Amino acid sequence: MPIYEYECLACGRITSALIMKPAEEKEVRCKQCQGARLKRVLSRVVLHKSESQRLAEFDTRAPQDDSYYKDDRNIGMWAKKRLNELGTDLGPSLDETIEKARSGKILDDMDL
Repeated sequence: MPIYEYECLACGRITSALIMKPAEEKEVRCKQCQGARLKRVLSRVVLHKSESQRLAEFDTRAPQDDSYYKDDRNIGMWAKKRLNELGTDLGPSLDETIEKARSGKILDDMDL
């Protein structure tokens, strides 16, 4: 069941539509202006990577921009990769600490 995206030739907006049968494509209307003159466009593609893939591709020496630090999946990434590069394995205790940091629960264990 593909979801197609269309550009409205009247207002320029992008509209998404779930098309179950080829005949349904003729019934698609712009959600903004209800126009029927639509052109199918290529949809953006998203690729999800596992943490191990992201860790393998991560360069600890490369500078990171602000967007890197806004993604909570990156918390602990540098530490995991650097420890791996040094041949040190802290086992599940490191993973547990990183998961607490990602979820914000690490603050619960601290006396503030």
